Amino acid sequence: MRLGMRERAMSGTADQFDSEKARMLRFAERMIEERGDAVSRSALAGYAGVPRPRIEAMFADDDELFDAVVAGWFGDHVTIMEEVLASDLPPNRKMFEFFARRFRLQRERFRANPAAFKAYCELGAAHFERVRSYVDLADHYLCELIAQAQAEGAFEGLAIDRALSLINQMVLPYTMADVLTYMDERLSEEKLGQIVDTLFAGLSAADRGARGLSGLRAA
Repeated sequence: MRLGMRERAMSGTADQFDSEKARMLRFAERMIEERGDAVSRSALAGYAGVPRPRIEAMFADDDELFDAVVAGWFGDHVTIMEEVLASDLPPNRKMFEFFARRFRLQRERFRANPAAFKAYCELGAAHFERVRSYVDLADHYLCELIAQAQAEGAFEGLAIDRALSLINQMVLPYTMADVLTYMDERLSEEKLGQIVDTLFAGLSAADRGARGLSGLRAA
């Protein structure tokens, strides 16, 4: 069905608005990279050289502006997780890709602009409550992967929450972005693959004696 003149005009206006909003977000990202702190609507208006009412029409308040920047940062991560989850890979391959693809993205960002990457890490740490939903989403998807793995015999005897906690601790250097700033050269997809292989080879609820000693004795 063809759009009428009014509908085409409204569609064109909406497209222009979205395009301008995306452009302002790029300015906001540049400000964060240069200044290392959260950006406000008034600061963005001055930096971009546009009237403040134009910024206010795009973002209801400073929180909405910050959330839009955060969504841009995590958007590729969410896409990666959803693509991996929907794939038909076996559980061990799927879990490796779940971590490796996001690690690869983070490493590329860090190496492209270390200073900007550190600014984003510090900003995320200072405003963790604003990014918590993305951390929770990653945990939700990981729980789904754990359930799929358990259906094929992995992680025997472990409650999903327990497996989630253990796995997150083991792969933490590959999921905590700021670890790249001081361990970049020590991290690799090869090592991550060995960690995932080890998880699937033996992570379970079984007590194999590591905690069996009450103290140390001389040999």
